Order: sequence, then structure tokens, then C-alpha cells
Amino acid sequence: MSENTAISWTDATFNPWWGCTKVSPACDHCYAERDAKRYQPGKVLWGVGSERRTFGEKHWYEPLRWARTLPAKLGRRPRVFCASMADVFDKDAPEGERASLWTLIAATPELNWLLLTKRIGNAKSMLPADWGDGYPNVWLGATVVSQEEADRDIPKLLATPARVRFLSIEPMLGDIRLGSWLQRSPSAAFAAGLVTNEMPAWTRIGSTAIDWVIAGGESGAHARPMHPDWVRSLRDECAAAGVAFHFKQWGEWAEHDGHKPTRVFSMDSDIGETLAGRCDGFITKAGEFVRDMDDATSDEPYRGMVRVGKKAAGRLLDGVEHNGFPGSL
Repeated sequence: MSENTAISWTDATFNPWWGCTKVSPACDHCYAERDAKRYQPGKVLWGVGSERRTFGEKHWYEPLRWARTLPAKLGRRPRVFCASMADVFDKDAPEGERASLWTLIAATPELNWLLLTKRIGNAKSMLPADWGDGYPNVWLGATVVSQEEADRDIPKLLATPARVRFLSIEPMLGDIRLGSWLQRSPSAAFAAGLVTNEMPAWTRIGSTAIDWVIAGGESGAHARPMHPDWVRSLRDECAAAGVAFHFKQWGEWAEHDGHKPTRVFSMDSDIGETLAGRCDGFITKAGEFVRDMDDATSDEPYRGMVRVGKKAAGRLLDGVEHNGFPGSL
């Protein structure tokens, strides 16, 4: 839990418990599991049936304090990312802790609670009885890191009542097209088959699409590179649909920017071999990554990448920092 966080899209983080189970390729190099081992060596908090770390009254009091102090400090409703070290919709959540979270959220209307899950299919069955069309101060999000996950989980997100819906595409592990899921008109949603007359009224007359998209590359010792054009196409889709876009980070890897010819390598030229020698790896838009061009198997163009570290790679996308948020919430 922290009132001060380096995560660019939130103001604070709150964890009702620690611990989870890996369910997605996004979990392969889980920072939360790594940090839990560092802070509680010898404790196993990850895996089906594993212990979850719970907290006392002082911990649960902090958001009540934030509700009193942060709005004036920030000049707006603060954003609280809930469960950075867990998943609110984990079926192995400690008994009673999720109910305590709903009570806390209802008691802090001054805060916007950002509930981000990799288990969006569990959400409807675990929401509180008074959820209705969604608590006014809750933004509901799903993590999707590939087209397969997007196709599977975005319809589940849209089928769950919420005042604001968002996607976190981090780490971005492939080229993802959101298409009609970003279209905000009911007619477009009907045409795409995303809503039907048989669905509840709130899905047909309310927000029929995604309100916000976060994207970013992976960080950490085993970080996988992100092809630059993946995030560019996502940015452009959001801009065309008028959907807020937030680019969090490149992660450990950045595209080689010394010379533009690195964008498409021609290994049968001296310049191609010279530029390739300056890169730490090469990736195609299809996601094939090789450390050495001698190992390349695709006929598709490879983009040269360098591992510079998260801080050096930064957040700029074509020279621009993208800090979009939904509406004026």
C-alpha cells in the first residue's frame, strides 16, 4: 500500500491482501510474486490454495485518511489502484476480505477505485449485492496482453455492469486490434454483435465500449520486448475512436534509434551488419524475437531493439508522453 507510487496512471495503491495464482502469460515474470518473496521470505503466497497475507485495522484505515486529505491536495478525485499485489476476483481470496473491501469502497466516495483483474469472468458472481449498474466510484478493468486474451475477455468486461471500463495492455506481448470495442455508439456496438436486445438495459443505453486504454512494455530481469508498431497502432486506434490512451512505459527494451535503417534490416549490406551489431535483439510484428539475426527464421522485417533499462527507455512514444484518462473523472 502506498500514497506515493511510481505508477503513472494512479495516485495510490491499496492491497486488501497479498497473493494470487498465475493465470496469464502476463503473469510469467510477476513482480508481485517477486516482491512478496523479498518482503516475506519463506512465505508462499502464490498458487491455488496457497496462503494469502492479510492486514490489520491500521492498513484498512489508510484509504479513509486519503479520502479526507488527497482530494484537496490533488484538486480532483484521487485514483486508487486496488490489488497491485493480488486480484480482487481471485477465488482463493481470504474469507471476508473481499466483503470488507466493498464496505471500504462504499465508505470512500471521494476516491476513484481502479479494480484491475485478470479474472474478469469471475467478476459478476463476486460483486456486492448493492452493485447495481456499478458503484459510481469504481472503474473496472481487465488485463489483456494478446489478441487471444482480448477476444476472450473484452466481451466479459462489457457484459459486467460498471460506470467506467478500461483495459490494461501490459506487458504488451503482441499486436492487438480493438476495433469495434472502442466504438462508443450503441448502433456500432449492435452492428458488431457486442450488445443485443436480450442483454440488460445498462449495456444497451450506457457506455457500450471501452473508456480507457493503458499500454506498456515489460520490465524486470526477464522482460520481453514490445514491437514499437504494436503500441503505435493501439495509440492510433484510440485516437480515431476518441478513447483515452495512456502509455505507461517502454519497459526494459527500446527500438534502436541511432539510424532509421534499423527499422528494416538488410543483412546483405555493410550498413545492415554494422547497425545490427549495435542491437541486443530483433523482433518482427508477428512477435518472433531473436538475439542474433543469424537465428532469424521469418521473412518478415525485423526491428532492432536495445536493452537500455526502464528508466532510460522512458515513456515517450514518438516524442510524446500520453497521459490520457477517461473524461473528467
